Amino acid sequence: MGCAGFTCSKHSLCALNILYVMVSLLMIGIAAWGKWFGLVSSFQVVGGIIGVGVFLFLVALVGLIGAVKHHQVLLFFYMIILFMVFIVQFSVSSACLAINKDQQEHLLEVGWNNSHTTQRDVEKSLNCCGFYYVDNNGTCDAACFPNHSCSPCAEQIQEHAGEVLRFVGGIGLFFSFTEILGVWLTYRYRNQKDPRANPSAFL
Repeated sequence: MGCAGFTCSKHSLCALNILYVMVSLLMIGIAAWGKWFGLVSSFQVVGGIIGVGVFLFLVALVGLIGAVKHHQVLLFFYMIILFMVFIVQFSVSSACLAINKDQQEHLLEVGWNNSHTTQRDVEKSLNCCGFYYVDNNGTCDAACFPNHSCSPCAEQIQEHAGEVLRFVGGIGLFFSFTEILGVWLTYRYRNQKDPRANPSAFL
Protein backbone atom coordinates (compact mmCIF):
# COMPACT_ATOMS: atom_id res chain seq x y z
CA MET A 1 0.00 0.00 0.00
CA GLY A 2 3.07 2.27 0.40
CA CYS A 3 2.99 5.73 1.92
CA ALA A 4 -0.77 6.19 1.56
CA GLY A 5 -1.50 3.04 3.61
CA PHE A 6 1.03 4.01 6.29
CA THR A 7 -0.34 7.55 6.55
CA CYS A 8 -3.94 6.33 6.64
CA SER A 9 -3.22 3.90 9.50
CA LYS A 10 -1.29 6.56 11.41
CA HIS A 11 -4.01 9.19 11.08
CA SER A 12 -6.78 6.70 11.97
CA LEU A 13 -4.91 5.58 15.09
CA CYS A 14 -4.24 9.18 16.13
CA ALA A 15 -7.90 10.12 15.62
CA LEU A 16 -9.06 7.14 17.69
CA ASN A 17 -6.75 8.04 20.56
CA ILE A 18 -7.73 11.71 20.44
CA LEU A 19 -11.33 10.49 20.85
CA TYR A 20 -10.27 8.45 23.89
CA VAL A 21 -8.47 11.49 25.36
CA MET A 22 -11.61 13.60 24.94
CA VAL A 23 -13.80 10.91 26.55
CA SER A 24 -11.38 10.52 29.48
CA LEU A 25 -11.26 14.29 30.10
CA LEU A 26 -15.07 14.39 29.90
CA MET A 27 -15.34 11.62 32.51
CA ILE A 28 -12.91 13.39 34.86
CA GLY A 29 -14.67 16.74 34.34
CA ILE A 30 -18.17 15.36 34.96
CA ALA A 31 -17.05 13.52 38.13
CA ALA A 32 -15.28 16.62 39.49
CA TRP A 33 -18.28 18.82 38.56
CA GLY A 34 -20.71 16.47 40.31
CA LYS A 35 -18.57 16.43 43.46
CA TRP A 36 -18.01 20.21 43.42
CA PHE A 37 -21.72 21.04 43.14
CA GLY A 38 -22.71 18.38 45.66
CA LEU A 39 -24.63 16.21 43.19
CA VAL A 40 -22.64 13.17 44.32
CA SER A 41 -21.25 13.08 47.85
CA SER A 42 -19.78 9.56 47.69
CA PHE A 43 -16.01 9.86 47.36
CA GLN A 44 -15.77 6.21 46.22
CA VAL A 45 -18.05 6.86 43.22
CA VAL A 46 -16.28 10.06 42.22
CA GLY A 47 -12.85 8.52 42.81
CA GLY A 48 -13.77 5.46 40.74
CA ILE A 49 -14.94 7.53 37.77
CA ILE A 50 -11.88 9.80 37.93
CA GLY A 51 -9.62 6.71 38.23
CA VAL A 52 -11.13 5.16 35.09
CA GLY A 53 -10.81 8.50 33.30
CA VAL A 54 -7.13 8.86 34.25
CA PHE A 55 -6.42 5.25 33.19
CA LEU A 56 -8.11 5.81 29.82
CA PHE A 57 -6.20 9.07 29.38
CA LEU A 58 -2.83 7.38 30.04
CA VAL A 59 -3.63 4.48 27.68
CA ALA A 60 -4.70 6.94 24.96
CA LEU A 61 -1.54 8.99 25.53
CA VAL A 62 0.63 5.89 25.08
CA GLY A 63 -1.24 5.05 21.87
CA LEU A 64 -0.97 8.61 20.58
CA ILE A 65 2.79 8.87 21.21
CA GLY A 66 3.33 5.40 19.75
CA ALA A 67 1.35 6.31 16.63
CA VAL A 68 3.10 9.64 16.07
CA LYS A 69 6.60 8.19 16.56
CA HIS A 70 5.85 4.73 15.14
CA HIS A 71 7.37 3.40 18.35
CA GLN A 72 7.28 -0.40 18.30
CA VAL A 73 7.48 -1.00 22.07
CA LEU A 74 4.78 1.57 22.96
CA LEU A 75 2.52 0.27 20.22
CA PHE A 76 2.97 -3.31 21.42
CA PHE A 77 2.05 -2.51 25.04
CA TYR A 78 -0.79 -0.27 23.88
CA MET A 79 -2.19 -3.12 21.76
CA ILE A 80 -2.00 -5.60 24.68
CA ILE A 81 -3.60 -3.19 27.20
CA LEU A 82 -6.34 -2.20 24.75
CA PHE A 83 -7.17 -5.85 24.08
CA MET A 84 -7.46 -6.58 27.83
CA VAL A 85 -9.67 -3.51 28.27
CA PHE A 86 -11.82 -4.78 25.38
CA ILE A 87 -12.32 -8.17 27.07
CA VAL A 88 -13.29 -6.59 30.41
CA GLN A 89 -15.52 -3.92 28.87
CA PHE A 90 -17.27 -6.34 26.51
CA SER A 91 -17.96 -8.73 29.41
CA VAL A 92 -19.31 -5.96 31.69
CA SER A 93 -21.42 -4.45 28.90
CA SER A 94 -22.92 -7.83 28.03
CA ALA A 95 -23.68 -8.44 31.72
CA CYS A 96 -25.41 -5.04 31.98
CA LEU A 97 -27.67 -5.91 29.05
CA ALA A 98 -28.30 -9.51 30.13
CA ILE A 99 -29.06 -8.97 33.84
CA ASN A 100 -32.61 -9.87 34.82
CA LYS A 101 -34.93 -8.03 37.22
CA ASP A 102 -34.28 -10.33 40.22
CA GLN A 103 -30.50 -10.05 39.86
CA GLN A 104 -30.80 -6.30 39.41
CA GLU A 105 -32.95 -5.97 42.55
CA HIS A 106 -30.48 -8.05 44.59
CA LEU A 107 -27.48 -5.98 43.46
CA LEU A 108 -29.31 -2.72 44.18
CA GLU A 109 -30.23 -3.88 47.68
CA VAL A 110 -26.63 -4.92 48.41
CA GLY A 111 -25.34 -1.58 47.14
CA TRP A 112 -27.98 0.29 49.18
CA ASN A 113 -27.06 -1.50 52.41
CA ASN A 114 -23.31 -1.07 51.91
CA SER A 115 -23.22 2.72 51.49
CA HIS A 116 -25.03 5.23 53.70
CA THR A 117 -23.61 8.07 51.59
CA THR A 118 -25.24 6.63 48.47
CA GLN A 119 -28.51 6.22 50.39
CA ARG A 120 -28.55 9.92 51.25
CA ASP A 121 -27.73 10.91 47.66
CA VAL A 122 -30.53 8.73 46.25
CA GLU A 123 -33.10 9.82 48.84
CA LYS A 124 -32.32 13.47 48.19
CA SER A 125 -32.35 13.25 44.39
CA LEU A 126 -35.39 10.93 44.01
CA ASN A 127 -37.32 12.43 46.96
CA CYS A 128 -37.93 9.05 48.62
CA CYS A 129 -36.98 7.32 51.87
CA GLY A 130 -35.85 3.80 52.69
CA PHE A 131 -35.48 0.94 50.26
CA TYR A 132 -38.57 -1.23 50.75
CA TYR A 133 -40.31 0.76 53.47
CA VAL A 134 -40.23 4.24 55.06
CA ASP A 135 -39.05 4.51 58.67
CA ASN A 136 -40.77 7.64 59.98
CA ASN A 137 -38.77 7.39 63.21
CA GLY A 138 -35.45 7.44 61.36
CA THR A 139 -33.66 10.14 59.40
CA CYS A 140 -33.99 10.99 55.72
CA ASP A 141 -32.68 13.87 53.57
CA ALA A 142 -35.67 13.87 51.20
CA ALA A 143 -37.84 17.00 51.05
CA CYS A 144 -40.97 14.87 51.56
CA PHE A 145 -39.82 13.41 54.90
CA PRO A 146 -40.99 16.23 57.24
CA ASN A 147 -44.52 15.87 55.80
CA HIS A 148 -44.44 12.04 56.12
CA SER A 149 -45.44 11.79 52.47
CA CYS A 150 -42.44 9.82 51.19
CA SER A 151 -42.61 6.54 49.31
CA PRO A 152 -39.92 3.81 49.35
CA CYS A 153 -37.04 4.21 46.91
CA ALA A 154 -36.88 0.63 45.58
CA GLU A 155 -39.38 1.03 42.74
CA GLN A 156 -37.92 4.34 41.52
CA ILE A 157 -34.36 3.03 41.75
CA GLN A 158 -35.23 -0.11 39.80
CA GLU A 159 -36.90 1.94 37.09
CA HIS A 160 -33.91 4.27 36.74
CA ALA A 161 -31.39 1.45 37.16
CA GLY A 162 -32.93 -0.50 34.27
CA GLU A 163 -32.57 2.51 31.97
CA VAL A 164 -29.03 3.21 33.17
CA LEU A 165 -27.94 -0.42 32.69
CA ARG A 166 -29.29 -0.48 29.14
CA PHE A 167 -27.62 2.85 28.36
CA VAL A 168 -24.29 1.87 29.94
CA GLY A 169 -24.39 -1.55 28.27
CA GLY A 170 -25.05 -0.01 24.84
CA ILE A 171 -22.33 2.64 25.20
CA GLY A 172 -19.92 0.03 26.55
CA LEU A 173 -20.54 -2.29 23.60
CA PHE A 174 -20.01 0.59 21.16
CA PHE A 175 -16.68 1.54 22.71
CA SER A 176 -15.59 -2.10 22.99
CA PHE A 177 -15.86 -2.38 19.21
CA THR A 178 -13.80 0.82 18.78
CA GLU A 179 -11.19 -0.82 21.03
CA ILE A 180 -10.98 -3.95 18.91
CA LEU A 181 -10.71 -1.63 15.90
CA GLY A 182 -7.82 0.09 17.71
CA VAL A 183 -6.11 -3.27 18.29
CA TRP A 184 -6.42 -4.13 14.60
CA LEU A 185 -5.17 -0.70 13.48
CA THR A 186 -2.21 -0.93 15.87
CA TYR A 187 -1.26 -4.41 14.67
CA ARG A 188 -1.52 -3.27 11.04
CA TYR A 189 0.42 -0.05 11.69
CA ARG A 190 3.24 -1.81 13.57
CA ASN A 191 3.88 -4.09 10.60
CA GLN A 192 4.07 -1.33 8.00
CA LYS A 193 7.31 0.26 6.82
CA ASP A 194 7.83 3.92 7.59
CA PRO A 195 8.40 5.54 4.15
CA ARG A 196 10.49 8.30 5.75
CA ALA A 197 12.97 5.78 7.15
CA ASN A 198 15.61 3.72 5.38
CA PRO A 199 13.70 1.66 2.77
CA SER A 200 15.70 -1.41 3.71
CA ALA A 201 14.81 -1.11 7.41
CA PHE A 202 11.65 -2.71 8.74
CA LEU A 203 10.62 -0.74 11.83
